[in-house]
Amino acid sequence: MNANKVLDAKGLACPMPIVKTKKAMNDMQSGEVLEIHATDKGAKSDLTAWAKSGGHELVDHTEENNVFKFWIKKG
Repeated sequence: MNANKVLDAKGLACPMPIVKTKKAMNDMQSGEVLEIHATDKGAKSDLTAWAKSGGHELVDHTEENNVFKFWIKKG
């Protein structure tokens, strides 16, 4: 999946991945995709809920070597 921007949130505990995601999204245009890398197990439910409540679309997510990757399209 192609992303316009990549955010490294590995090693950060909740709520920092959300805080950094929100900050990164503020600098993006509608329709652009942010790729987030996180290691916090809570990030999956947190980012899914945050994207939905903010009017964004969680396009995809994977887990690889204990790193969760999310692709969120800005609404």
